[in-house]
Amino acid sequence: MSTVAASELRGEEQPQFWSYLPLLVGLAALAVPTTITLGEQVWSNEAGAHGPIVLLTGLWLIWRKHDELRRTARPGAGWLTALMLLVALPLYVFGRAYDFISLEAAGLYGVGVAVMHAKFGLQAMRTTWFPLLYLAFLIPPPGWLMDGITAPLKLFVSYVTTAGLQLFGVPVYREGVTLMIAQYQLLVEDACSGMNSMTGLIAISLFYIYLLRNASWRYSLFLVCLVIPIAVIANIIRVATLVLLTYFFGDAVAQGFLHMAAGLLLFTSALLLVFLVDHLMSYVLRRREKAA
Repeated sequence: MSTVAASELRGEEQPQFWSYLPLLVGLAALAVPTTITLGEQVWSNEAGAHGPIVLLTGLWLIWRKHDELRRTARPGAGWLTALMLLVALPLYVFGRAYDFISLEAAGLYGVGVAVMHAKFGLQAMRTTWFPLLYLAFLIPPPGWLMDGITAPLKLFVSYVTTAGLQLFGVPVYREGVTLMIAQYQLLVEDACSGMNSMTGLIAISLFYIYLLRNASWRYSLFLVCLVIPIAVIANIIRVATLVLLTYFFGDAVAQGFLHMAAGLLLFTSALLLVFLVDHLMSYVLRRREKAA
């Protein structure tokens, strides 16, 4: 009897799989070239170095929910799936044709959500709201948006770095986002503004909060807000370190391996600082609950 039930179940699942196979093949056909482009244009730079980590951990989070998704799965409304595809596919095609990786990645993300809706439905997708939100960090922000945000941050980092080093007698001067020390002129680029670190830090912090803390959205929002000043402070220290390396050891040393090493070290330090703040806040909240 159980054998008959199992065979009937396999018979029911097999047609469902084959019915969604064209959607899955189409999604894979779109995802492969976009992933290659992301690897070449975005993930190979410091600004997008978190991309492969987000992709692998995001897919793993969805895989963890697989059993729950299957229990609550109901095929999504066809009209809503079609509407999603009508929006996402032109976005993908336009971004792919004109080399707008932000639009291309956003269109691919929309197609992925549409395929998931067709297979599992809205009710089941609510159980994976965080992995879907987390995977949205794979969409690189457009350049004009990053330029508008990083411009004031670069000025702030340049000002604070110059003022701090001058307090210790370092002969550094600033003109806009250009720092002048001895015979060298150093330009504070987008990578040193803090925004690049913020994107990766926020993504990894959200993953940490969701997986290990399972915290409320209020606490999660509070911790994410702390990431912003932590990233800016870390990049101020990074710029100051590079200025000092240039002053004492020359431009070749500062712009070589140590330039990337300083970025990786300070990103790791900032991430550890986020974890430390989380542990301290959790300890304080537990003490308050016990006292209450």
